[in-house]
Amino acid sequence: MKLTTSRPSTTGRAMTIDLSIIELSPPRLQFGGAITHSDPKVGLLAAGPFDLRFGSARKDHIHVGIVGPADQVVAARRWLDRCSLEIPVLGNANLLKRPFPGFADAFHKQLVAPESSSIALNFDTNDNLARALQGDAYTAFQNVVDLYADAHTRLSSRDLNRPDIILMCIPDSVFAKVGSVERKATEEERKRAKTIQRTRESTQLDLFDDILDEVEQTSEDFLRRDLRHALKARALRNRLPIQLVTDALLNDTSRNQDPATRAWNFAVGLYYKAGGVPWRLPPNGPDTCFVGISFHHFRTTQRAIVRSSLAQAFSSNGEGFAIRGEGVPVEPNQSRNVHLSELQAFQIAQNVLSEYELRTGGAPLRVVLHKTSYVDAAERAGFEAALKDIPIVSMVTLVPSLFRLMRYGAYPPKVGTVCTVNNDRSFLFTSGFMPELGTYPGPHIPQPFEVRCLGSENAVAAAQDVLNLTRMNWNTADIRGKWPVSLSFARRVGGILDEYGDEDLMETSFRYFV
Repeated sequence: MKLTTSRPSTTGRAMTIDLSIIELSPPRLQFGGAITHSDPKVGLLAAGPFDLRFGSARKDHIHVGIVGPADQVVAARRWLDRCSLEIPVLGNANLLKRPFPGFADAFHKQLVAPESSSIALNFDTNDNLARALQGDAYTAFQNVVDLYADAHTRLSSRDLNRPDIILMCIPDSVFAKVGSVERKATEEERKRAKTIQRTRESTQLDLFDDILDEVEQTSEDFLRRDLRHALKARALRNRLPIQLVTDALLNDTSRNQDPATRAWNFAVGLYYKAGGVPWRLPPNGPDTCFVGISFHHFRTTQRAIVRSSLAQAFSSNGEGFAIRGEGVPVEPNQSRNVHLSELQAFQIAQNVLSEYELRTGGAPLRVVLHKTSYVDAAERAGFEAALKDIPIVSMVTLVPSLFRLMRYGAYPPKVGTVCTVNNDRSFLFTSGFMPELGTYPGPHIPQPFEVRCLGSENAVAAAQDVLNLTRMNWNTADIRGKWPVSLSFARRVGGILDEYGDEDLMETSFRYFV
């Protein structure tokens, strides 16, 4: 649909504005059978997970280890038993709230959690967890991390009966004291945190704070340690994925999601982290590597603060991995809109290609780079030099925008609406009215991204990629994703790598970071 309107300019003359509006189709996902569907819950129930196509070599079960207080270990095993059966929704089922069919019916595997693969951290006469929580919050934080990590190491070190995934059960009382603690920061680090905050306040409208905070590091991140990140970093060292389990998952209360929704989200995340492929995008074009470029701070072993690039990369079939670029010293006047040098852009793109080829057996035919800041001349030169043998290269910037569209009726624009102004600037709505759900499942006015594209492809093609990648979050069955998976976990990945330190990564699979 194309609209032409006019309005007076500052000179008094009429100024023409051309608006071109198209609605992209909801992403169709592939599952184990021949069907495609935009809703993972429908597709999994009808055709099973995508990796059913790999045949009989797949194991028929997932071996689950459990670590936590004795009562939560029992509750977690009871929850796994519950997930093996059908769980109805509370109240009336609808397009958003669907019954959970049971793990085997959705994923064609059994959940196995033998007692020999469970480690209780407390007993009547030996409460290690209570002792770990003694003292100030920062000391207790490290003690708790060490206690859980030691148990994780015992299970991950097995030659036989090694679990595929470990549930880390964390009580509310532990989160209350050590879920997030103030770091013992140096004066230099505190000054840097203030610089980060001043930069944010001077370069970004308050309207964009919440949306960018979803994916970018904040000053609070810089001065605090997060229990989830610390435990995932230790699991990364042991090369055995974990899934954190809280009281909110295990217990039915009026404040929780209904049990069926909790089971769906838990099951998808567990299946992926244990090595499965729940669904993927259909291979409608050339083999593509999608790469999200972001930045995070971390501390070297010399306690020097550096700012490092971070690449979250995904192949067309959904295989994901994370690559950290070279660290650069933090300068006092370094802005939020930081850029790579030409050499750094070249190196991180080369590293992504090397890891992609290692995982898939060949180079991609197409590379799409996503950033939340514009690609400057040095970055473009570095990327293009590293990717010179790739037939198709696109560099896409996603910028939260003040642009708004009004739609007749009670609902905002549909998800997938792309509005192009004067054939120059394009805006994509990744939140809004969802035909699959028959409603707009959000509390606020949808905010689009401006899509800026460098390369041989246009902004509409770039928008379709972004929309598709909002459905590739294998940590949930919820289809209401705003950010593409190439960028959506940047803040979390950066926090985990900060806890991991400056050593070379032993494992890059995205299963360890979600």
